[in-house]
Amino acid sequence: MRIITTIEFGQCIRDARRKAALTQAQLAAASGVGERFIRELEKGKTTCQLEKALFVAQMLGVKFDATVPQINEASDEQ
Repeated sequence: MRIITTIEFGQCIRDARRKAALTQAQLAAASGVGERFIRELEKGKTTCQLEKALFVAQMLGVKFDATVPQINEASDEQ
């Protein structure tokens, strides 16, 4: 799944939570965050704390793979 927006990230978290058969309250308790944070994260709130969001994803077994684009050396010389 390609994630570009916070809405897509939230949907990913919600789908993973449901697949794990957890309620928002259960995930919040297991992750050490508030239930409100889980609700807002799943809705794609843009101001959710990244560290907490990544930790929740990790708790659900969601893995991310970041790719840094190659820099074209020819364009650097211009």
